[in-house]
Amino acid sequence: QVQLVESGGGLVQAGGSLRLSCVASASIASINLVAWYRQAPGKQREMVANTVGGGVRTYADFVRGRFTISRDTVKNTVYLQMNNLKPEDTAVYYCQVVKGVAYWGQGTSVTVTS
Repeated sequence: QVQLVESGGGLVQAGGSLRLSCVASASIASINLVAWYRQAPGKQREMVANTVGGGVRTYADFVRGRFTISRDTVKNTVYLQMNNLKPEDTAVYYCQVVKGVAYWGQGTSVTVTS
């Protein structure tokens, strides 16, 4: 079983930046898929970015060019660098890792004001 703890969310003005972190309780070196999702109020959870095998990265169209996913296998941490934030990026952001089954963190809230 893998426990995930996200942090780094907060309140930021449009155009600002935040870096989200997701610390895993187990080594992520052997985990093939790690991802960030988000869920805005009244909306379904949606994929923001993922990385497979630590190499190939996939981004949703609405964040491509602004967000960057990365991972540090020494610190067992997955990051999401978010730049040029927009009010529509306001959501709870969740970390996911897939190791046989999908594990989720509790989420960290991001609010972007105009």
